[in-house]
Amino acid sequence: MSKTIHLSWVLGAGAALASAQAAAVELKSGDWTFTVNGNVNVHYIHSSCESHPAPIVTVGGACTPDSGGEDNTSSISNGLLPASIKFGVTTTQLGYDIGVHFGFYPGVSTNDGGSPNLGGTNTALGTTGLDVRQVFMTFGNADMGTFLFGRNFGLFQFDAIINDMTLPGVGAGNGNYASPSNTSLGSIGFGYIYTDTLAQMNYTTPSFYGATLTLGIFDPVEPLLQGTATAESTPGFHGKLAWTYGDYYLSTSFLSQKQQLPNDAGDYNSFGVDVTGKAKFGPVELLASYYDASGVGTTGLFVLGDDGNGHKRDSDGYFVQATWTIAKTKIGANYGVSKLDYANAADAAAVPNLVEKNSKYTLGVYHALTPNLTLLGEFSDVKTEAHDGAENQSSNFNVGAYLSF
Repeated sequence: MSKTIHLSWVLGAGAALASAQAAAVELKSGDWTFTVNGNVNVHYIHSSCESHPAPIVTVGGACTPDSGGEDNTSSISNGLLPASIKFGVTTTQLGYDIGVHFGFYPGVSTNDGGSPNLGGTNTALGTTGLDVRQVFMTFGNADMGTFLFGRNFGLFQFDAIINDMTLPGVGAGNGNYASPSNTSLGSIGFGYIYTDTLAQMNYTTPSFYGATLTLGIFDPVEPLLQGTATAESTPGFHGKLAWTYGDYYLSTSFLSQKQQLPNDAGDYNSFGVDVTGKAKFGPVELLASYYDASGVGTTGLFVLGDDGNGHKRDSDGYFVQATWTIAKTKIGANYGVSKLDYANAADAAAVPNLVEKNSKYTLGVYHALTPNLTLLGEFSDVKTEAHDGAENQSSNFNVGAYLSF
């Protein structure tokens, strides 16, 4: 199968991390190859809100108000990645490379009820949630390209998160952990929008002098806070053009979907585009990414993307990062900003405390104790600002371990 398809697997496995080059367990039976890989990561996270949280309409901000009025929280939790175990089966038949893939992502925090990605109640007799992010098939070859059908990570903003140095760590720590979820935020909502996992049908071209093009459709996604589900008449569309030349990488991707709101409140078209570039100069690696969107929202796909009446909110953001690897230790820093605009004057009057800007910087140290075990520590400073001037600021420190196989 093509390198593009293998790249789409690594967000769950963490195999792209320089500190954790894990090889999958591989078994052969006749013409079939079975693979298993995954990770377990666990961190102590201490999060502190620097002031009692102000009421700001946002998802994934600096602080999360809790009923006890506490501004400091501690947690033993997963980081940006949940734990994972993934199974693949591949073969070649009549000149076609075919395969299937299943990815299961459990957490370690107690978060009963609803989606494990949205948090729950941390009580005795509870359990963690299982997140099934990947179920897909692939078929094709080096001459014709590769088709991918099923549920997998999206294309829009994928390159930002897969290159985030906090992938094995924590980054922004969800404000506090009164309501734990299976993952932290990393830099999601602080420089890029989460790519998400989508039911999709894609085609990726063969590599042409290091360039590949992927085009596809995906199951249309309802806005997170919409409430009432609506039927969508057309699928979503996405695409990505990527180019690799030695230690240089450049990509651009887009996402487009028609949104049909309940009670004919007003249909509109969401659209987002991004550009990501990466370059390596010996032990130093630099990354920059930028996105611009209308009706896509902030933090997650179609989160706060409109005013509820069919009027789109524009958003944009950028993410920059520099890392330096010395022997088995990587040190790095990244900074990101995500902005969200009002749809119109009526929107501003109705929601004066809508989030205007999320920003964050993270400093991190990642030491490869073995080829598969990384010990790490991070410090992140996070700020959320509303259009009415309200601000929340928090910091979190985390230490932990990331073990891949």
